[in-house]
Amino acid sequence: MGKRYAMVIDLRRCVGCHACQVACKSENNVPLGVFRNWVDELETGKFPNVSRHRLPRLCNHCENPSCVKVCPVNATTQKEDGTVVIDYSRCIGCKYCIAACPYDARFINPERKTAEKCDYCYARLEAGLLPACVNTCIGGARVFGDLNDPTSEVAKLVATQPVKVLKPETNNAPQTYYIGADEKAIRPNYTEIVGGNR
Repeated sequence: MGKRYAMVIDLRRCVGCHACQVACKSENNVPLGVFRNWVDELETGKFPNVSRHRLPRLCNHCENPSCVKVCPVNATTQKEDGTVVIDYSRCIGCKYCIAACPYDARFINPERKTAEKCDYCYARLEAGLLPACVNTCIGGARVFGDLNDPTSEVAKLVATQPVKVLKPETNNAPQTYYIGADEKAIRPNYTEIVGGNR
């Protein structure tokens, strides 16, 4: 069995510093106004019983990615390790993948005019490094690794902690797992205060 990359985000450890967002923009030269990785600030409840939550967001690198199926030129593909990537030389900017993604994780790069999203900093992975967002997380909230390796920290967390995924009803089988997520905050009926690619 080969590698299957996944990410666990422990919301109990997230301090909302946005260092992951800044590191991602710097590492991947992401233009102003769009994000591969962002932290939603969410508000649930009604006054006076209101709660605020942080929800770091990125491409979920789904096991069954709807974005791959709709690409008419095969620019979006899934590697054997599960990472969903875009070949910018093939992408025609048709936005089908953007419409198909239930997580709002894709956008059109305003400079290149192609679709773009998180790719786990794939060049860093090939060099044996962690994604920039994981490397810079000061709270240690982000854990990345091989889900198929039972000795990896990511596999241990998924096996032993109560994890949740965003929008499981889509059957995309997202591979970004959250620990400590408030059910109201991960459902689509929340009030979004600060968003990413919206």
